[in-house]
Amino acid sequence: MRKEELDIFIKQAVEGDKIALEKVLMEVNDFVFNLSLRMLGNISDAQDATQDILMKIMMKLSTFQNQSHFHTWVYRLASHYLIDYKKSMFAKHPLNFEFYANDIQAGYIDSPEELIGLNKEVLAKELKLSCTNVMLQCLDPMSRCVFILGTMFKINSQLASEILDISAQNYRQILSRSRKKMRQFLSEYCGLSGSGCCQCERRLCYAMKQHRLDPSHLEYLTLQQLDESLLEEYLETMERFDDEMNVFEQLPQYQSQTDIKEFIFHIVHSAHMKKMMEKEF
Repeated sequence: MRKEELDIFIKQAVEGDKIALEKVLMEVNDFVFNLSLRMLGNISDAQDATQDILMKIMMKLSTFQNQSHFHTWVYRLASHYLIDYKKSMFAKHPLNFEFYANDIQAGYIDSPEELIGLNKEVLAKELKLSCTNVMLQCLDPMSRCVFILGTMFKINSQLASEILDISAQNYRQILSRSRKKMRQFLSEYCGLSGSGCCQCERRLCYAMKQHRLDPSHLEYLTLQQLDESLLEEYLETMERFDDEMNVFEQLPQYQSQTDIKEFIFHIVHSAHMKKMMEKEF
């Protein structure tokens, strides 16, 4: 959506136009979901956080001063919310690279009978998508957000510093440290890097035993992928920099599962609408 058109919808939404509000939220819905998914590492948690952030956008929309691009404003709001998010599975049970490395080294079960009749290639792809998002949780929340913005969304240091309220120099330092940690881990443990010891197909039985992979319910492969041209259109206002972390950059972007019309209807007709609008998320 062109900036001029979006600005009109924002103005109309602030004035109470529900159709305009729907268009505004639809414009950022997918991007908020993808940021939430990378930050939280779990689809269910990402869906909950996406709805929280959409609510926050609704409540704060009148404060948007049009001094920056609307998407920048949304990413600033979403990033700060997700950095402090305490309700996710990994916020309650934090990961680190040492724990994940030990899990990889111990995580092989040779039970070929468990895989009879199953498509190992499909299961390995599902495990790869899940594992790569979980791997991000080994970084602390701020480093994770910096890594995601810089490596996966290719946001430059000047814009990222505005989003995160840190200096551009600090952002570059955090990004450099985070990439170094991730690169070291990938090179030693992840087969997708070309040198790591772990191979997705070898971990299938272990993942199934640990209830991390359910062949009858493939979460990532059932998500609808986002049209890459939409992502490129959104990023056209942002300076790109060279690719370094292909394992993460090759991850697909997804469409949010939040139905905006249903979401707005539920909120508008909620008996607690007034209370929610007055409450600071």
